[in-house]
Amino acid sequence: MNTYKDYIQEIEERKGQGLNPKPIDGAELLSEIIAQIKDLNNEYREDSLKFFIYNVVPGTTPAANLKANFLKEIVLGQSVVAEITPAFALELLSHMKGGTSIKVLLDLALGNDVAIAKDAAAVLKTQVFLYEADTDRLETAFKSGNEIAKDILESYAKAEFFTKLPEIAEEIKVITYIAGEGDISTDLLSPGNQAHSRSDRELHGKCLISPEAQAEIKALATANPDKSVMLIAEKGTMGVGSSRMSGVNNVALWTGKQASPYVPFINIAPIVAGTNGISPIFLTTVDVTGGIGLDLKNWVKKLDENGKPLLNESGDPILEEVYSVATGTVLTINTKTKKLYNGDKELIDISKAFTPQKIEFIKAGGSYAIVFGKKLQTFASKTLGIDIVPVYAPSKEVSVEGQGLTAVEKIFNKNAVGTTPGKVLHAGSDVRVTVNIVGSQDTTGLMTSQELESMAATVISPIVDGAYQSGCHTASVWDNKSKANIPRLMKFMNDFGLITARDPKGVYHSMTDVIHKVLNDITVNEWAIIIGGDSHTRMSKGVAFGADSGTVALALATGEASMPIPESVKVTFKGDMKGYMDFRDVVHATQSQMLKTFGGENVFQGRIIEVHLGTLNADQAFTFTDWTAEMKAKASICISEDATLIESLEMAKGRIQIMIDKGMDNKNQVLKGLIAIADKRIAEIISGEKPALRPDANAKYYAEVVVDLDQIAEPMIADPDVNNADVSKRYTHDTIRPLSFYGGVKKVDLGFIGSCMVHKGDMKILAHMLKNIDEQEGKVEFKAPLVVAPPTYNIVDELKAEGDWEILQKYSGFEFDDNVPKAAARTSYENMLYLERPGCNLCMGNQEKAAKGDTVMATSTRLFQGRVVEDTDDKKGESLLSSTPVVVLSTILGRTPTIEEYKTAVEGINLTKFAPSHKLLVK
Repeated sequence: MNTYKDYIQEIEERKGQGLNPKPIDGAELLSEIIAQIKDLNNEYREDSLKFFIYNVVPGTTPAANLKANFLKEIVLGQSVVAEITPAFALELLSHMKGGTSIKVLLDLALGNDVAIAKDAAAVLKTQVFLYEADTDRLETAFKSGNEIAKDILESYAKAEFFTKLPEIAEEIKVITYIAGEGDISTDLLSPGNQAHSRSDRELHGKCLISPEAQAEIKALATANPDKSVMLIAEKGTMGVGSSRMSGVNNVALWTGKQASPYVPFINIAPIVAGTNGISPIFLTTVDVTGGIGLDLKNWVKKLDENGKPLLNESGDPILEEVYSVATGTVLTINTKTKKLYNGDKELIDISKAFTPQKIEFIKAGGSYAIVFGKKLQTFASKTLGIDIVPVYAPSKEVSVEGQGLTAVEKIFNKNAVGTTPGKVLHAGSDVRVTVNIVGSQDTTGLMTSQELESMAATVISPIVDGAYQSGCHTASVWDNKSKANIPRLMKFMNDFGLITARDPKGVYHSMTDVIHKVLNDITVNEWAIIIGGDSHTRMSKGVAFGADSGTVALALATGEASMPIPESVKVTFKGDMKGYMDFRDVVHATQSQMLKTFGGENVFQGRIIEVHLGTLNADQAFTFTDWTAEMKAKASICISEDATLIESLEMAKGRIQIMIDKGMDNKNQVLKGLIAIADKRIAEIISGEKPALRPDANAKYYAEVVVDLDQIAEPMIADPDVNNADVSKRYTHDTIRPLSFYGGVKKVDLGFIGSCMVHKGDMKILAHMLKNIDEQEGKVEFKAPLVVAPPTYNIVDELKAEGDWEILQKYSGFEFDDNVPKAAARTSYENMLYLERPGCNLCMGNQEKAAKGDTVMATSTRLFQGRVVEDTDDKKGESLLSSTPVVVLSTILGRTPTIEEYKTAVEGINLTKFAPSHKLLVK
């Protein structure tokens, strides 16, 4: 009875936190519970029944396996439980979403008892999460003349699991709640520093926005039981900065509806909105839950008599309110007219939220059911030898005669599945595509594993070229939470077929390399499609999409993803980059010049940035493609010269070989296979058979941006602008300022060099600057702490071999030791260099933090409130983003440098240079 008593003890402890019993996923505990149910005189029997019925995690968890088999015993009469009739047992099986429950239902449906078989078949007809092992059984039974199997297949061929679902309501009443003014990052909905609790949905729900906001949302819901609470980003975009599923899960937990009465804390159908709509990566998670995301456009630019935007003193467009969505406003969503109303007054067209495909997601309770449903209908029709009955909305296919293809259109056409043969598709087409590379990161990985279990997947799809499970987001501190979660995650993913940062068997050294760097290396074909569980899944080869944990799970399980082909914005360059500038400054200037060119409109938002870098290798180009997440782009594609692409592929091969040499390849020799793909691609380029990816000369773009390198005269800094009078302008990545703005007097409390935005060259810049100061001054003195986290172990090894690590060690007061990793996060810093373990470190915000109220100068991508640094009552924390040399100099001076000081400090240092390609990078 030890396990059950431990569970009861845990329940008492959770009561003290205002929490319900934790859902059960373990076999040992459920075995005891089942034994207590069978023992009619057991003192714990009543509670055990409740736990069994209402508190077991579905899918392929060990507990779900036991539950399904016990329910089978009840249906067959082998076990008798008065409270669970055979009919109720079948109902419970219908809510278990695949795995053993499907096997049990097939056992019953294909068994000898006709009455039971018919009842089980009726349940099976409602299920969609079937895999090859399940469909093979049905096909075999059908071919042997089994009438029940035929009946089930005929139902599947008609897609009755979808057609018999209730239609969505014509009118949906909502009551508004302003969750924040300006862009709302998913960090507000699911803070990074609470990443450890994401798999415990109820506990994690406690971190949504704030306790005060939760109370207000609850009060609104209680007072308006006939309405859904709609969370709004006023004067901003909802869900920027990250794709994390836990953000929308938390919103659904507080404002959605329970997916199943027998599955706790899994809610669906949240409704979210923003003045500027929903971030593309966050909108995907809304679709996963069958929710609704609205673009309100309730604030618009004020125009002069010539139709041009009026600007305020800061040069920003003046906004005026078209209609109010103040907290407590009752609105009506009409899904038939696809309009938003206040009473009888029409406010705005919302048809983009109710495309035929999105309506299907809402009806089915989420996009997964549609993906699996289509596959199941196709299988059944093929098995029966009949044509597919049109049930689902046909995929939108946009084809413009005589129009060329952008790079992303070419990639999608190459990887498309199930499209009209011979038809060339352009932006706006809905396409199902095969996925080549998949990445799972460690703070969402546990959720991905839960999603895989819930969709009953047990092995990676064979059509995926390679997949990787990282350990970078929890690299900084090996605390009790990490010790409990990460090994379990690594074992699950390793068993599933991924290459894992940690070896469950302990053969190879644990690797905490930044996931994006690893994915960039294992992407060995620029025609690849990559799906990764992080918004910075932005490779400089192929096209990569940051995704929620569920979409990652779907890609791993099926090898596919579905989305419209996005529009593209073409970015090219002219002029010459000044010798004292770093490529990071070009990246920031791209955003600044784009906003200026288009009058403050972010033409990148929701689109592909097709950047013609040409001569920059994949490591260096990643600095640009990575930043496109902060530009609010859906993804990016780097167009390279042939020679540059070959150089990048050779670099990738070398790093993959290092992984192989460490013993990281699996039984399927995935890594070895990637090297073979790279070799084939290099041979195609060299022979001229298939040159590097190019868009067509007559491709159509939403916009074209030409970045003038001559205009970039000094380092550029992305500033959170924490004291802007307009709250909506704070913590965006759109405020890009020149170094001279700070006048050389702004105090800097801490510097950070690390995260995915830096490469080996940045580490060498740091080393070179320290060597210069050491030679000139006799020693280096820091007036502010400098935290350095190299992206990968390979870089550390190369720096050691090339003699650069020695100077870093000389001035470090702390150097990571993998044999004795930190067990607690650092809370204070001295004015010295900290050599941290490879990984995300301060950028993640879930382990290490700057001191509250600090002004941080960082190479990071994150300037959101509370992410890298939290506020104090007296001062707001600031995370300013800049190039490596600016960060180094700021920590040595303890303040922002002047442009003269900067130029002197970088003299003779090989910064990351860039020159526009002189070759025509179109086909």
